Amino acid sequence: MLTTNRRQLLAGTGLAAIGAGVPHLARSATTPASGRPNLFVGTGGHGHTFPGASLPFGMAQLSPDTNNYGWDACSGYHQDDGSIMGFSHTHLSGTGVGDMLDVLVVPTRQKLMLTPGPKEHPEQGYRQRFSQEYAEPGYYRVALESGVQAELTVTERCGLHRYRFAEGPGHILIDFTHAVVDKWDAGQKNALVENASLAIDPDGTITGGRKVNRWAKGRHIYFAMQLSRKPDRIRFYGDDDKPMSAEATDVTGNRLKLALFFDNAGGDPILIRTGLSAVDVPGARAALAAEAPGWDFDRAHDNARKRWGGLLDRIRVSGGTPAQRTIMASALYHAFLAPTLFTDRDGRYVGLDRQVHQAPKGEAAFSTYSTWDTYRALHPLLTLVHPEQAALLVGDLCRQTAESPYGPPVWPLQGVETGTMIGWHAASIMAEASVKGIKADYKAAWPKIRARAFDRNFKDSDSSLGRGFYYDLGYIPCDKVWESVSRTQEYAYDDWAMAHLAEAVGATEDAQALRKRSQNYRNVIDAKIGFARPRFADGHWWKDYDPIQLGHDPDKWRDYTEANGWQATFLNQHDVYGLIEHFGGDAVFEKKLDGLFNAPSTLPKNAPPDISGLVGQYAHGNEPDQHVAYLYAYCGAPWKTQAMVRRLLTSMYKDDPDGVIGNDDCGQMSAWFILSALGFYPVDPVSAVYVFGSPLFDTAKVSLGNGRSLTVRANGNGPDSPYVQSVRWNGQRRTQNWIAHADLVAGGELVFEMGTKPSRFGSAKRDRPPSFGMNRG
Repeated sequence: MLTTNRRQLLAGTGLAAIGAGVPHLARSATTPASGRPNLFVGTGGHGHTFPGASLPFGMAQLSPDTNNYGWDACSGYHQDDGSIMGFSHTHLSGTGVGDMLDVLVVPTRQKLMLTPGPKEHPEQGYRQRFSQEYAEPGYYRVALESGVQAELTVTERCGLHRYRFAEGPGHILIDFTHAVVDKWDAGQKNALVENASLAIDPDGTITGGRKVNRWAKGRHIYFAMQLSRKPDRIRFYGDDDKPMSAEATDVTGNRLKLALFFDNAGGDPILIRTGLSAVDVPGARAALAAEAPGWDFDRAHDNARKRWGGLLDRIRVSGGTPAQRTIMASALYHAFLAPTLFTDRDGRYVGLDRQVHQAPKGEAAFSTYSTWDTYRALHPLLTLVHPEQAALLVGDLCRQTAESPYGPPVWPLQGVETGTMIGWHAASIMAEASVKGIKADYKAAWPKIRARAFDRNFKDSDSSLGRGFYYDLGYIPCDKVWESVSRTQEYAYDDWAMAHLAEAVGATEDAQALRKRSQNYRNVIDAKIGFARPRFADGHWWKDYDPIQLGHDPDKWRDYTEANGWQATFLNQHDVYGLIEHFGGDAVFEKKLDGLFNAPSTLPKNAPPDISGLVGQYAHGNEPDQHVAYLYAYCGAPWKTQAMVRRLLTSMYKDDPDGVIGNDDCGQMSAWFILSALGFYPVDPVSAVYVFGSPLFDTAKVSLGNGRSLTVRANGNGPDSPYVQSVRWNGQRRTQNWIAHADLVAGGELVFEMGTKPSRFGSAKRDRPPSFGMNRG
């Protein structure tokens, strides 16, 4: 049996220093004080990012597509592909499953071809080789082999194109069949794209809509498009590329295309502006009219540059290497791409109940919440450096929780709860926001949250299976539900989060019950062997246990989610001292952590590629263990945290296309780097505290909003001095190896004294981080 997870669904010093150049890839021209981001970081390897034009958290993400088939086509772009199919208006950044790529525009001087052809032989279709590729936040440019220079920029809901053709005939193809495809689509009942329509108005406005049954099955997208020059003729193509009559002004079907021909495409550039909506064509028209009323491409580009410059300036660093400063800026850029705007200009959006809703004035709906990944570091980062966006998101999650038949979301995309991964970690995002004092209508969300917490008859998606066993047995049996071990642990964390939400709304008895139940994680940790171990319904453990394996019967299903026994053993985030006691004390736990980082880096043949970036059996390229380097701080060995965090910062991230060790996962991998490079990390986001690590830069200046700022200094820092000797907060010596969010957001100066040898700073029990709402000492 297959679980619904990402792989299986698809198969020098000085502020503002500029990063080192990457051969044959142009850098950003945007120069905020945080440095120049390299938008090509993550576009190679398995980072699954894209280099095109977007605004922060924008709906329109206009980018080149180099491929639409297979796992490394999740974002539509891979640096190794060698040819460009065209430019589509919606993308996913760093995901492990592909979708989107809506409304592909193909400008060319080649003969008309209606299919892209294979990437190995681009000459067999409309693909084009390319050169002179350049990208900066909010802008992209490339030269296509047929003699077209393409430029892209965006507004929030509109994509703007500028094409300069060489003299002679040319055409622009709108391929409305274009979407991500994979072998997983072969057996589905409905067509990948269906109920599509294209039409052209007398004034030349092109409109269309379609239903897409890819990952977010049944999502809808609508567009309205205008060109700055009238084509000499047009031709619609229906299913099977059947041409419509020359007089046709519309077409319906599943596989639709439209060709716009110019007898001489040279001369003045041809501009295209495209408005988007997930609600209807009028919504797309409204976006076009309000956000792109004229043909001033350069003004839109300048506005995008300013939007990004102001946001990327919120963190400024000095010290480190040029490459590290570029990595920092690039990570910040990627952290601000998602979640993506999902409301029309008038506030309408499609809820998770598939109905059209109206967002309250001043608020907005969003899509692309990869909560299984992003609750860990991305959302905590936003609460610190972009609190206004964090407030918008938590307000939206409260609304979507109330609207969804599944309650708190796990992976909603374009109005569809995909149910991908496990748990319902929107609860963690809401709980963290509540604890940090972010105001939202938590009471409106609570009935659905409570139903998910206690009602065994409440509707389940694949992410929440096995709750009945969890309620009755205190764990999920491995012979009943796939990924049972990880589910037990992550449901326990969501219990911890929901307990805080219960307290926030005054449901004290529910809070007590959930807090107690959040210790269920222990029921799948076999203290006798010191590992997370599959357990059967009758209570017995998997006899032939091997921590390298993914499960007791890997040919049928897995017992862990994108992890093995080693990695799942340390999944607990909220009750670290309980876990330490379960193992037998500090010394045993420290030795176990040493074992994780020093074990042979071998994986079984059936391991998904998500398990990457191995240090021993620790996998930095995937989310379950990304807090684990910080766990040494809880057992009295914080210098080991400092050494390992510095190692991960300098070995797992690079300033090149293969610069992200795994999928960037909607900014989670980037957020880990940002927070860890600042010198602290939220092991348990709901606790609203940060554990100290090892700051990478000499100085970091962080804008916190409302006129407040945070300065982090690392005196004596360098490649050979990762160890914290002492800490001062606002001039006062601090012995604790952690700091509360409430302190940081008030603003001030955090000073680390660094050294080449480990110190005892923060190792006393009284100075260790709190966990499960209490201090160890």
